[in-house]
Amino acid sequence: MRIDLTSEEKKERIRNRVRAKVDEEKYIYYPETIRTDTYKSDEYQRVAIYARVSTDDVNQTTSFELQRKYYEDFVREHEKWELVKIYADEGISGTSLRHRDAFNEMIADAKAGKIDLIITKSVSRFARNVEDFLSSVRILAEHVPPIGVFFQTEAIYSLQSESSVALTMQATMAENESRNKSRSMETSLRMRLDHGLPLTPKLLGYDHNENGKLILNPESYRIPKLMFFMCLYGYSTQQIADKLTKLRKKTYLGNEKWTANGVVDTLRNERYCGDVFTRKTFTRDVLSHKSVKNRGERPRSRYLDEHEAIVSRDDFMAVQMILDNSKYRNRSFLPELEVIQEGLLKGFVVINPRWGSFTEEDYRRASAAAYGDKMPDREPERTVEANKGDFDFSGYEIAQIDVIPNRGSSYCTIDRRKVKINADCISRMPGVYEIELLVHPKKKKLAVRPAEPGSKTAVRWSRHIEIPIKPDPIAASAFAPVILSLFDWNQENRYSLRGKHYEYENERAVIFSGDRASVMIQENRLGSPADGNASPLVRRGKRIGAVAGNLTHAFGKDFYEEQSMEELIRQTPENWQIRLKGRLFDSGSRLAITPYEELKAFIQEELGELFWEDDEDGSQPE
Repeated sequence: MRIDLTSEEKKERIRNRVRAKVDEEKYIYYPETIRTDTYKSDEYQRVAIYARVSTDDVNQTTSFELQRKYYEDFVREHEKWELVKIYADEGISGTSLRHRDAFNEMIADAKAGKIDLIITKSVSRFARNVEDFLSSVRILAEHVPPIGVFFQTEAIYSLQSESSVALTMQATMAENESRNKSRSMETSLRMRLDHGLPLTPKLLGYDHNENGKLILNPESYRIPKLMFFMCLYGYSTQQIADKLTKLRKKTYLGNEKWTANGVVDTLRNERYCGDVFTRKTFTRDVLSHKSVKNRGERPRSRYLDEHEAIVSRDDFMAVQMILDNSKYRNRSFLPELEVIQEGLLKGFVVINPRWGSFTEEDYRRASAAAYGDKMPDREPERTVEANKGDFDFSGYEIAQIDVIPNRGSSYCTIDRRKVKINADCISRMPGVYEIELLVHPKKKKLAVRPAEPGSKTAVRWSRHIEIPIKPDPIAASAFAPVILSLFDWNQENRYSLRGKHYEYENERAVIFSGDRASVMIQENRLGSPADGNASPLVRRGKRIGAVAGNLTHAFGKDFYEEQSMEELIRQTPENWQIRLKGRLFDSGSRLAITPYEELKAFIQEELGELFWEDDEDGSQPE
C-alpha cells in the first residue's frame, strides 16, 4: 500500500533518522591510524631528496653541493628516517621533463614502492612547468599508499587537503619566472647585436683573444682549410670525412672519427671566411626548448670581416653552391650559363638540369647578353603581303579546340618537380634519346634540341629500348621552380605547353610556347579562378584544367602569326643554326676561387700518401 506524504512529513522522517540512537553493541568504529596530511617525522620513512641547478656554471656548483650536504644532514637528524637516495640533476632546466634523468628515475622508484616521502628545496627546483609539476604531484598522490612531496621553502606538503591551490599558484609563479628570464636574455642578446658585439663560440681552427674575438690557431686552422679545399677540388663530404679519419685529425671535441654531417657543418659555417651571421636559430618557447630556423621572426645581423678568415669569401660561396646542388647529383664544378647567340634559338639559355643555384635574374641577364644593346622590348610588328582581292583576316584566329593537349599533338608538361615530353613529340625525332632543355625568359618559351655526345647538360627523355615509346620524366627540382617563376606561374600547378617542330637537313628542335599554355590545378587548391587569369576548362582526376597566358583573352592563334611561323621553313641555313654552341655567360660577379694547382698542392701536402690512395669503394674525387 502506497502512502503519499506531504513535504513536511518527509522532512520530519529525515529528522527522526538523524536523531536516532546508535546501538553500541551492533556498531564498530575504525579511527584513522595513518594521517596523510603531513609528513611523519617520528615514524619510519624512506626519504628521497631531489636537488637541481639549471646550468653548469661553476658558481652554481656551490649551490648544488650545498643542497646535497644540507639534505644529508637534514635526513640524518630524523632517527627513524632512511635516506633512499639523493636524486640530482645538474645543469638541467626545470621547464621540461626531457633530459631530467634523475627526476624521472625518482618518479619511477616512487611508483615501484621504494619511496615514502620526497623532500626538495622549493617548487621551482621540482619543476618550472605548471603542467609537468601538477601531473607529477598528482601521480605521487594517487599512488597506494600516497607519496607526499615536502617543499621546504614554501612549507607546503603536497598531501595536505588545502595544498592544491597554493601549489598551483607557486608553480605558475615559477613558470612565469622562467618566461621573464627568457625575455630578459632575449633583450640582452638584442642589445649585444645592436651594439656590434656578436657571440663567437669556440670553433675548430680558432682560439679567443682577450677581447673574446676569434684568432687563428697556428696548428688546427689547417684542418678546416683542408676541408674547404678538398670540397672545391671535387671530394664528396664522405670522402673528406674518411680521409680526416685516416689522418687521425681531431675534431674540436677531440674525436678522431669524422662523419659526412660533421664535415657539412664545418663547410656551412660562415665564420671560416671571417664573417659572423647571428641568430640563425632561436627558441620559440621557453617550455619546449625547441630550436627552430630563424626565417625573419627574430632580428638577424651579418658582420663582415669580423675576424681573420681561414678561406676566402669567394671560396666559401663556391662551396655553398656545391653543397646546395649536391642533392641534384650534380658533379659539375660551378657551371656557367650558356646562351645561344644566333639563329632560331637566339636568346635561349641552356638549362643545367642538376644545378639549382641560378636565379631568375641570372637567366634574364644571360638571355639579354645575346642581343647586346638591341634586346627587343616587344615582338617586332609583322608585315603581310596580299594580292588584290585577297580576304583580310586581320583579327581572326585559328581555333584551338583541343587547348588541353591530346593524342597526336606535341607537348610538354612542367611542374616544380619534373618535366615530361609526350611520346608523340619524341616519335617525331627518331634516334634522339638525350636532349638539351633551353629557356627564353622574355618570350616565355621552352625548347628542346638533340644533345651533343658527352654534353654535361644532357638529359634522357625516353626509354629507347621500349616500343611503344615511353617518355622518361626529367627530374626538374633543381631548375623548375625558377622557370615557373620566370613565366609568372603558380608553383603548385602543372602546365602543358604545345610544341612546334623545326627541322632543316639534320638539325631539329621543338619550341614550346608558354603563351599557349594550359594549366592543371589541384582541385583542393581551387578557390576562385586560379592565378587570377585562368578559367575552368576540363577535369582530369584530381586536377581542374584551365587556360593560362594569352589564351585567357583569346580563342586560338592569330591567323597571320600562324602563317608567319610557317615562313621560317624558308629561312637560310645561317638563320637556323640550331646546333650552335652557347656562349658561356658570367651570371654575376665572377668568383675568384683559389686556383686549381694551389688547391691540389695544399691537399697533397696535408694528405701525403693518402692523396694517391683510392677510397674503400674505389672512387676518386668527384
